[in-house]
Amino acid sequence: MKRKLLGIIDATTYHDDLEELLIHRSLAALPFAGRYRIIDFVLSNMVNSGIRSVAIFPKMQYRSLMDHLGSGKNWDLNRKRDGLFFFPSPVVDSNPNRVGSFDLFAANMDYFYRSTQEYAIISNCYTIINMDYKPILEWHHDMHCDITEIHHRDGRSMEMYLIKTSLLIKLIQSRNETGYTCMRDVVQDLHNEYTICRYDYDDYAVMVDSIVSYYDASLNLLKPDVWGNLFVKGQPILTKVKDEPPTKYEKGSLVKNSMIANGCVINGTVENSIISRGVKIGKGAIIKNCIVMQKCQIEEGVHLDTVILDKDVRVEAGTRLSGTVQLPFVVRKGTKQGALMNS
Repeated sequence: MKRKLLGIIDATTYHDDLEELLIHRSLAALPFAGRYRIIDFVLSNMVNSGIRSVAIFPKMQYRSLMDHLGSGKNWDLNRKRDGLFFFPSPVVDSNPNRVGSFDLFAANMDYFYRSTQEYAIISNCYTIINMDYKPILEWHHDMHCDITEIHHRDGRSMEMYLIKTSLLIKLIQSRNETGYTCMRDVVQDLHNEYTICRYDYDDYAVMVDSIVSYYDASLNLLKPDVWGNLFVKGQPILTKVKDEPPTKYEKGSLVKNSMIANGCVINGTVENSIISRGVKIGKGAIIKNCIVMQKCQIEEGVHLDTVILDKDVRVEAGTRLSGTVQLPFVVRKGTKQGALMNS
């Protein structure tokens, strides 16, 4: 019997350690790997697992997320029946760190009442992973679990939960009596009345919850084994399509062990770095161990090492910026960095 899943993505989470990159966007919309947003991974996993109804629950700074997702066309979710649903929070919660807020779900109960899927997968929005939920659902059913919490091989909860939709509705409706605010509260209550199962996931997965984890997860993509685990034939990671020309490599440019997206103009040296769409790098510039987001302009003679440039940053000629693996140097979106400013 083919069991159907409802997809629920909790995009309410905010991590203080990512503040420099979340001033203008939600965590779900954080750029990743040159051309993706972080939410693309979990959302693509759901689509590749046969899920045709996905609800996204954001809380704040979600304009860029809405722009990225649009109607869901790029994920084949612009459907007459089911499809992609976007449910912004009606209020700003005083606690931005809650995961899977039942209060936010409760404000959109019609979605759950009208769903025809017997089971639901509830996921965070910030895990870099390529996962097929179908075998996990079969395991959940065969083990007679009420709730399955997915863990990584390192023992850490991945904040992904499988549950019957009817039980989820019950938990949301009874939240005031039980005190449960989210799925994490339920599974951590040693006195709950449910059969809680733990499913251990052995393949590659990273939860982006700090600048360091974001930096590490990004540059790990340059390792062939990590790339091969995330970008799998038959299980594509889908994203918003943008039509841009190929990158132009000018005479004298040099690129080593890097990912370069479309629409760039490279005049300098790029090594061990992730370069997003539309970036311009001037002559004599040296970019090493860096993450450079969309439409940044790096002028002549700039030297960057272990730096994260957010979108639309301009680095003036002759500027030198450097950080460490433990503390990458982060430049905020839309700002300008000059040689005199950092001398």
